[in-house]
Amino acid sequence: MKQSQILLVLFAFILLGGNYAKAQICYHNADNFPLLGRGVEATATRYDRLPDSLKSVVRAPLWQLSLNTAGMAIRFSSNSTTIAARWTARFDNVMNHMTPTGIKGLDLYCWENGKWRFVNSGRPSGKVNQFTIVSNMIPHEREYLLYLPLYDGITSLAIGVDSLSQISSPKKELIQREKPVVLYGTSILQGGCASRPGMASANIISRRLNRQTINYGFSGNGLLDLEVAHCMAAIDAGAYVLDFLPNASVDQMNERAVTFYRILRERRPYAPIIFIEDPIFTHTYYDQRIAREVERKNETIRSIFKQLKQEGEKHIYLISSKKMLGDDAEATVDGIHFTDLGFVRYVDLVCPVVKKALK
Repeated sequence: MKQSQILLVLFAFILLGGNYAKAQICYHNADNFPLLGRGVEATATRYDRLPDSLKSVVRAPLWQLSLNTAGMAIRFSSNSTTIAARWTARFDNVMNHMTPTGIKGLDLYCWENGKWRFVNSGRPSGKVNQFTIVSNMIPHEREYLLYLPLYDGITSLAIGVDSLSQISSPKKELIQREKPVVLYGTSILQGGCASRPGMASANIISRRLNRQTINYGFSGNGLLDLEVAHCMAAIDAGAYVLDFLPNASVDQMNERAVTFYRILRERRPYAPIIFIEDPIFTHTYYDQRIAREVERKNETIRSIFKQLKQEGEKHIYLISSKKMLGDDAEATVDGIHFTDLGFVRYVDLVCPVVKKALK
């Protein structure tokens, strides 16, 4: 055989060998690993946020949004050199102001040097997805956190690793599951418009505190539905965060806010409950109608909070929105929904209060 032919055969072997190596990814059903961020067990599927008993009780838009996996994450350990994922989106949602990765993608984090470090995202291509998140790693055992979509649900999820590697439930707990922080709110809390799942405020708070958070953000539907209050009260929370002002009107607040609070307080007499003012959205500088609405809402929540304090209520907090988004008008996508920068600024304001309340 001529030297050129030998080189050609070797080259072909290398190519085939590379393809063979790439093919040796084994997928493992994510149902076999712990799930963080689900507040109740009695759901129709593993990745629903509200109990199945509420399906015919709550408003239809609220129920539909509860099928989004905002705030949920899979924990696992592996020594694989590659981490991949296969998943099917429930709805294949698309929006004109939020990235597909934020809507229906995945985010992988790894525990390094005492904190969670972003690795890479699982970028979606449509309803059915397969993506190699990271490869060519040194085969050390690592602890991983895989965030699920913010504005879509999933009907199936599998984690891919090298065929000769190991994957298991986490070897280290790291994230405290007991006494989670339960957050209630609107599209902003749900994660609109984070570029990727890990940048939603509830997920950032979870990483900073190393404590499980439950995301009850419902886009456009943070309207103080009392059924949600009962659902939240059933969770033995370390703290409750109520961030409903971007959706609830002044009339709805006057009608339901105290009742919503009382439902939580009756079941959890000592749990800290934190109210958050309406953000001073960047476009309120120009849109005077919205500016007046924001001010009326904030005056209303201050009045409600003052009333509760005068009645002797304890373990309650109110966070001012004055410095929430900074003063450079650079923290939103559309004047309302936060960019990643907006979420970091939001967490910088809120997380210290939550941490103090938990103590």
